[in-house]
Amino acid sequence: MRRLDPQRLLAAVNEQRACLGGAAWAGPLSAEALGDGCVAAVAEALDAAAPPCREALRAAAMRLLDLLAARAPGRAVEVRIPPFAAIQCVAGPRHTRGTPPNVVETDAATWIRLATGRLAWSAATADGLIRASGPRADLTAYLPLSSWPLGPRQSID
Repeated sequence: MRRLDPQRLLAAVNEQRACLGGAAWAGPLSAEALGDGCVAAVAEALDAAAPPCREALRAAAMRLLDLLAARAPGRAVEVRIPPFAAIQCVAGPRHTRGTPPNVVETDAATWIRLATGRLAWSAATADGLIRASGPRADLTAYLPLSSWPLGPRQSID
């Protein structure tokens, strides 16, 4: 898992919560808890059709990528959320050079909706929100992330 600066995460979650009219973060100050707070706040913004704050969006995307990597360890699929981050995950043959044979790429808002169960993989694929190539580039078996504690449309407060 990437090391994220808790102070930067705290600023991001507080900015997003303020944009939603919520109170400042009063939870634990660990990187994991603050990352989860960013996911919750960004998900609420997306549910309200409000634009997410850039730093909170970045932190939420990275937190959910880290959770995917933990749930599906391996190096067979590269998941890209430009411009924020990319990971390799899913067991199977790994690539060592050039473009990997199994790639999933989407924007951060779509990724957050997928990972939190707000959007189904099949719907995102049908709508052209995901670019996936290769025989292992279907993440349906791993999404939504069961370890993510916040279900769709729950409040941050």
